[in-house]
Amino acid sequence: MNTILDRIILDKRRRLESTKAVCSVEKIRQAAERNVTITFPFRHAIGAAGPRIIAEFKRASPSKGIINDRTNPMEMAKKYQSGGAAAISVLTEEDHFLGSVKDLDPIRNVTALPILLKDFVIDNYQIYEAARIGASAILLIASILSYKSLESFQSLAHSLGLDVVIEVHDPTEMMVAIDTGAKMIGVNNRNLKTFEVSLDVSRQLIEMRPEGTLMISESGISSSGDIAELHSLGYDAFLIGEKLMLSNDPSAELRRLYGEG
Repeated sequence: MNTILDRIILDKRRRLESTKAVCSVEKIRQAAERNVTITFPFRHAIGAAGPRIIAEFKRASPSKGIINDRTNPMEMAKKYQSGGAAAISVLTEEDHFLGSVKDLDPIRNVTALPILLKDFVIDNYQIYEAARIGASAILLIASILSYKSLESFQSLAHSLGLDVVIEVHDPTEMMVAIDTGAKMIGVNNRNLKTFEVSLDVSRQLIEMRPEGTLMISESGISSSGDIAELHSLGYDAFLIGEKLMLSNDPSAELRRLYGEG
């Protein structure tokens, strides 16, 4: 039986075929290369002292269904910035998360915070597109990519001025990320095949942290206590989406998560 992740990847391949028919790889590559600036603001933002929160804009998920489809990215970006977010993650997958790459423009228009384009990247085309639309960083998921693809995608992204977060959720994937020379590793507490969540994933994998690599804990973080504990273990940043998207006051919620409430 196909898992949710299998279905997501299948739908992503179909969408990419349609997208390439409208705008060729060569055309998107040329557009991306015109935008190249090598500054890596995302890495600098989450590497600053103290725990740093990456606030995510996410309308829906396969496990939760609709989370919040009433707000717009511009409004949320303003609230995230006023609440002290270090960066903003934008989930752009269309079919299962109701995202869009078009969400980046309004966010970039109202905030200077670096933007992580979070999607299921399986093709160079998506990396060129991320650079073209002004993302600061992309996510590469170790469980859906070969070692060779992780290396080549990471190299391409860096050449276009994009930071890269390699996402892992078990020791084997962690070793792969380390071997590719990852500068940032995101530990996903959510199993992408079952969508079950446990912070024990972060507690386990931090023991494998290589020196000089920034570590991000993703999913299932719901309190300032969670952040304080994981930060004490060695995590630099925390990607939080659902809790903020469901909040009536995301700015205040961010401050509570930082422990200021």
